Amino acid sequence: MTLTGNWSYPTAIRFGAGRIKELPDACIQAGIKRPLLVTDRGLAELPITRATLDVMDGAGLGRGLFAEVDPNPTERNLAAGVEAYKAGGHDGVIAFGGGSGLDLGKLVAFMAGQTRPVWDFEDIGDWWTRANADAIAPIVAVPTTAGTGAEVGRASVVTNPDTHVKKIIFHPRILPSVVICDPELTVGMPSPITAGTGLDAFAHCVEAFSSPHYHPMSQGIALEGMRLVKDYLPRAYADGSDIEARGQMMSAAMMGATAFQKGLGAIHAMSHPIGAVFNTHHGTTNAVCMPAVLAFNADSIRGRFDRVAAYLDIDGGFEGFTSFVQAFNDQMGIPRKLSDLGATPDRIDELAEMAIQDPSCGGNPVELTVENLKGLFRSCM
Repeated sequence: MTLTGNWSYPTAIRFGAGRIKELPDACIQAGIKRPLLVTDRGLAELPITRATLDVMDGAGLGRGLFAEVDPNPTERNLAAGVEAYKAGGHDGVIAFGGGSGLDLGKLVAFMAGQTRPVWDFEDIGDWWTRANADAIAPIVAVPTTAGTGAEVGRASVVTNPDTHVKKIIFHPRILPSVVICDPELTVGMPSPITAGTGLDAFAHCVEAFSSPHYHPMSQGIALEGMRLVKDYLPRAYADGSDIEARGQMMSAAMMGATAFQKGLGAIHAMSHPIGAVFNTHHGTTNAVCMPAVLAFNADSIRGRFDRVAAYLDIDGGFEGFTSFVQAFNDQMGIPRKLSDLGATPDRIDELAEMAIQDPSCGGNPVELTVENLKGLFRSCM
């Protein structure tokens, strides 16, 4: 199957193998003449990044690059990125990479024109209205993984390096203007990153489907997103050059991020502090937490996941689905315990206090408290 297309979401999405060559036209469409490409350190020297810089340079867009981005981006990364943006006289950002590069790139475009600190725009109430919307630079997003869906998101996650607390920063205008989803850019992903990012997309769909909030469109998108991950992640994991599987996983990633407008829950409330304190991979952390959270939410979600199991051709209703999730994790080489990722039980009290402050808590179908979060962390250690 050939996967290609142009969609509006309201972001313009250019989807298909080889479409990175359209990056100059995407910048024109977004109104960018001198872009800064923001990515993480690991991607900076890889062939896909060098080739992308060549495409930019050949079109007269320069080779502006900022790659001082940690796996869990921090406020210090953001400050350095804004400084590079201003020093280079840039007028827009190409956010390039996985979740870290995409999130930090979006925030550089957001914060370059603001006068208040980034923490003033946390995703609480109407704090986003504090921003000068006219000062937000245009963004073109180019994902190189298939998981976070940050390319179609209106928020970014950033860590305070002093407190080790992750915060979600929101503004409608940091939704990228144009997205290029080229599955060829994901071919070189190592299998553990393929697994972790793919299961991040799955967690987004699972939590959106679990959320008690009303959003039937997100519900349908989450359901189909789960199917795409179930059918295509094993293929992408086994054979990284499987372009159809890579393309379907890029679709699943966008679908997960679209669906979680309906809400997230305990999986993300737990993984955000774990990632901030222990610097773990976000998607892998989500996957480790997922079985325990499904069990915790069982009484509230059993009926709806009976229907999910039927749609995914999984026998046994909710119990069959939860068994599938653990077996799927095992198939993808995901550890069963957070301790295998370096987390330690001596921080559980602190982690629970951090988790209860996470806005993801509001989408969990069972009310979360510090005490039941402590129990969840213990069960995952």
